[in-house]
Amino acid sequence: MDLKTHSEEGGCTCGQVRYRLTVAPMIVHCCHCRGCQRNSGSAFAINALFESERVELTAGEVETITVPTPSGTGQDISRCVECKVAVWSNYHMGGLRERIRFVRVGTLDNPDLLPPDVHIFAASMQPWVVLPTGAQRVDVFYDYEETWSPENLQRLGSIRESAGV
Repeated sequence: MDLKTHSEEGGCTCGQVRYRLTVAPMIVHCCHCRGCQRNSGSAFAINALFESERVELTAGEVETITVPTPSGTGQDISRCVECKVAVWSNYHMGGLRERIRFVRVGTLDNPDLLPPDVHIFAASMQPWVVLPTGAQRVDVFYDYEETWSPENLQRLGSIRESAGV
């Protein structure tokens, strides 16, 4: 996805919430953990990680609720106040909860633009899910240094530095 020359947009089902992404994601996760299965009502959730300020709410209003996670830190899910579709989440992620948005890829106008970079929590993947040949997968979670690009590790480092983490 080349967001250096243009932006991508997305929103909820009813159209009240609209957002714009102004950069490419740092990484795209396809999460197969039981929490994502339960929260999505599906076999997995696909989330693209962005600096929060790079996800611009352009229309509508979101309400945020906190739901439990296996880690015990909770997940803040932002939903359209009308149709209740989840458009993004914020996780604890090492003290960066407010600074990184996990945008639900399925809410993009063109979700085909962001296939997963990595499949996480593959140990709890539904047995009937078949990953594409060559797909990167980890049983639980990955090592950042081994999985993220140097450019995106630098972006993450900048976020951590600004947060004092």
